[in-house]
Amino acid sequence: MIQLKNVTLRRSAKVLLDAASVTINPGEKVGLVGRNGAGKSTLFALFNGMLHEDGGDFSMPKQWRMAQVAQNMPETDESATDFVLGGDTRLGELRAILHAAEEAEDGMAMAHAHVDLADAGEHDAVPRAQALILGLGFRSSELDQPVNSFSGGWRMRLQLARALMCPSDLLLLDEPTNHLDLDALVWLEAWLKRYAGTMIVISHDREFLDAVTDVTLHIEHAKLNRYGGNYSAFETLRSQQLELQQASFSKQQDKIAHLQKFIDRFKAKASKAKQAQSRVKALERMEKIAPVLADADFTFEFKEPVNLPNPMLAISHANLGYQVDDTHKVIVRDVNKSVLAGQRIGILGANGQGKSTLVKTIARSIKALSGEITEGKGLNIGYFAQQELDVLHPNDNPLEHMIRLVKELGATPGQSSREQDLRNFLGTFNFSGDMVKQTVGSMSGGEKARLVLAMIVWQRPNLLLLDEPTNHLDLATREALSMALNEFEGTVMLVSHDRALLRAVCDEFWLVGRGEIKPFDGDLDDYQRYLLDESKRLREEAKANEANEAHEASASIQMAKPAEAIKAAPIEAKPAVPNRTPEQKKQDALLRQQKSALEKPLKKSIEQADQKMAQLEAQKLALETKLTTPLPPPEIAEVGKQLKTIQNELENLEVQWLAWTEELEQLSASA
Repeated sequence: MIQLKNVTLRRSAKVLLDAASVTINPGEKVGLVGRNGAGKSTLFALFNGMLHEDGGDFSMPKQWRMAQVAQNMPETDESATDFVLGGDTRLGELRAILHAAEEAEDGMAMAHAHVDLADAGEHDAVPRAQALILGLGFRSSELDQPVNSFSGGWRMRLQLARALMCPSDLLLLDEPTNHLDLDALVWLEAWLKRYAGTMIVISHDREFLDAVTDVTLHIEHAKLNRYGGNYSAFETLRSQQLELQQASFSKQQDKIAHLQKFIDRFKAKASKAKQAQSRVKALERMEKIAPVLADADFTFEFKEPVNLPNPMLAISHANLGYQVDDTHKVIVRDVNKSVLAGQRIGILGANGQGKSTLVKTIARSIKALSGEITEGKGLNIGYFAQQELDVLHPNDNPLEHMIRLVKELGATPGQSSREQDLRNFLGTFNFSGDMVKQTVGSMSGGEKARLVLAMIVWQRPNLLLLDEPTNHLDLATREALSMALNEFEGTVMLVSHDRALLRAVCDEFWLVGRGEIKPFDGDLDDYQRYLLDESKRLREEAKANEANEAHEASASIQMAKPAEAIKAAPIEAKPAVPNRTPEQKKQDALLRQQKSALEKPLKKSIEQADQKMAQLEAQKLALETKLTTPLPPPEIAEVGKQLKTIQNELENLEVQWLAWTEELEQLSASA
């Protein structure tokens, strides 16, 4: 287990943790929460050994293997698959040992290395790495592309896949959802739920925390407070504690006032001096209850639009996509949609299906390949792009950004362009005092996102196009954005992986997929099921394509082979030829025998695995049913251990079953 006993942590002169104590048990999934600057990342630095405690005791099992997402942008020409495969450090070490044994021609060492590699999962390492890459939103065609060919956000996804590839007892995740679409986020949640080790995650996505954590650690006032349950349970428990603390504080204040009144009244009277002195001592002994100090919440609002054209815009028979050289790459075809005043539209769709293409086309960043887009008179678009932070000038400060915006667009109605008024306006977005002169390059991602929001609000748009606006926002700012969007009188079109924001803001959803845009009638839970089904369909489609390509390649090789080579092939069946000679028939029979000899043990292994998995599923169901009945704590713990053992065995069997099935399919395809 991980233990902190009266631990003190400092960053320069600032005390982030002061005599903090907490225990994290093996296998727990922990959400680490607290305001920006509270010390979450510093605590991670303690866990991974980059920092040491300034006071108290910190302990963690020495044998634990740790995995975390590297924060640096990977710069390498390695393929995506090889880069992620490199995350399995155990495999890397064993491969180096095998290589050294081969160089030394040490047969015994080579044998041991091969056994260790088999135990470490060498046989399915590449499929495991590629499953992680595909799960995080990459296409099959990108598996062998060099890492440097991807944009920054996609490279960070590869860093995440590399961390998940690493065998670990402790997994540290710092904002893992920042660069993910909703489909990749759903996949990641499912993966993390199956993770068997201890996990500690920092995230500002409340639904993600609810899905993957069962313990919450809250850093507040330099203390660590542990709450059983996910983020929603933490919020409920904390609000109850604050209510109790406030009630106790008020009651104590009344008692203090009563004691003080007695002291003030009778301290000068000799007959009451003794009683007054005892009240003074009682007041000194009293352990003071701290008042509930409300943190200053960040709020803002979108100004009322100058006008509201209706419809905002109309798209007629449009093909949307990109122009590559002289050819059109169509992503979405024959779009016929109207956007009306006051609509709240959530844009859904699996990765790469065209969500951002739609938003960029409406935002005038790219043109429709064909068709017509008619804008309402006075349409004023406020566009927050995924790459919006990249267009900020790192060497300029917030005030210079606002002054440039005024010069480019002019002052909007009701907005003053005076420098002091611009300073005051920035102050409403928490850019006060010297922060208006701080260079953007030295700001955090959340501060940059707030500056972009400020610039959008100042323009008084009537149509908001928001493409992943929450990537760098903390929970308080996300809540402020949600409230501001709900009070906004214009139209909102939102792409986001933050399901809490989508639920709070959107009244209707558009689904972008399979080359079309259509209404989505379900809710976000229905959409998650759709994403899982769509992911399965795409995997099967990719697998079928690969099988077809392999079959075609095999056929072309067969056509190219001389007759003697075909005849000598050990297990490949020859094409049917009329009037076959006795020798040819004998060769065919031999090939069939060889093929049957190879298939027989595979079929037997698959059959045995099917039977074993059925038994394990039955045992699992029986144990889960048992847990629904009242049991003593020791028996609950024992049943939990048995369930975990069965689940691990099931997962291992499923991997073996898949490998055997694929091998059998390949043998059958060679017939």
